Amino acid sequence: MNILLEFFVVTFRVLWAFVLAAAKWLVRPKEKSVAGQVCLITGAGSGLGRLFALEFARRRALLVLWDINTQSNEETAGMVRHIYREMAEEAATAAPRAGDGEEDALPHCNLQVYTYTCDVGKRENVYSIAERVRKEVGEVSVLVNNAGVVSGHHLLECPDELIERTMMVNCHAHFWTTKAFLPKMLEMNHGHIVTVASSLGLFSTAGVEDYCASKFGAVGFHESLSHELKAAEKDGIKTTLVCPYLVDTGMFRGCRIRKEIEPFLPPLKPEYCVKQAMRAILTDQPMICTPRLMYMVTFMKSILPFEAVVCMYRFLGADKCMYPFIAQRKQATNNNEAKNGI
Repeated sequence: MNILLEFFVVTFRVLWAFVLAAAKWLVRPKEKSVAGQVCLITGAGSGLGRLFALEFARRRALLVLWDINTQSNEETAGMVRHIYREMAEEAATAAPRAGDGEEDALPHCNLQVYTYTCDVGKRENVYSIAERVRKEVGEVSVLVNNAGVVSGHHLLECPDELIERTMMVNCHAHFWTTKAFLPKMLEMNHGHIVTVASSLGLFSTAGVEDYCASKFGAVGFHESLSHELKAAEKDGIKTTLVCPYLVDTGMFRGCRIRKEIEPFLPPLKPEYCVKQAMRAILTDQPMICTPRLMYMVTFMKSILPFEAVVCMYRFLGADKCMYPFIAQRKQATNNNEAKNGI
């Protein structure tokens, strides 16, 4: 094709992409069904991972829960089973007047939740548990890479082991889980890979170098994987990148921006964050930033001079917003050491 003609075709497709994106803002797309599909969630024992598990359970997915904490993981599984029982009771009550429909295609008695204790920061552990999942449950259709940790130390005060741990769990684990489950998705040309990153994977702040680096890495991994799937023309495999602002899960307890600004940009409620992410996942949205203001912040960071960005950070109180959090973590560590007589 003549390069000039091809240029006009590409221009038209780019503009059409804008039109389609605008249309989705005006008309909410229909959510797809995940009923009966195997959904694996890492870091399912608490926080966003637990809430993702409950949301997928309400949509009648078969759940596989991974967490390093066996007890908290089982607690999440108990909540999921309670949801399954409620749905089974509702289905039994509604059975006499039930009609045809997709929601009746899968018997509620077949819904199960499987728990596995897994340290996603250890490659061998991921691969061995993944093999067990394939044998005991089946092939994974929806992979939610959610597990995450934060060290809570300034760079020069952070032990190398904690830096490595942050990178392994927040970034490298995405490689291991994806390599474990993507081959079957490619074979079937069906699946969905969700990367739960952070707004700190799009722009950074002081004091959390290891966390920002790990989340930037997760974002880069996800974007490259998405392009690879497009290049392979595997359009049946969807990807969604989740980049929320500070979420009130306790992970960054103490983090504060300027007090005059905070009422307009408070920490996100975890339930709201997950509901927004679920809507994006079920409508095959490639990326979701919560709140939407994060899109603007990311855009401005890309076009403004660095010194202008610094001025904005200082005005918002975002330049040292992590310092109170780090101080609290340091105090807690000192208290534990004193308690243990170290």
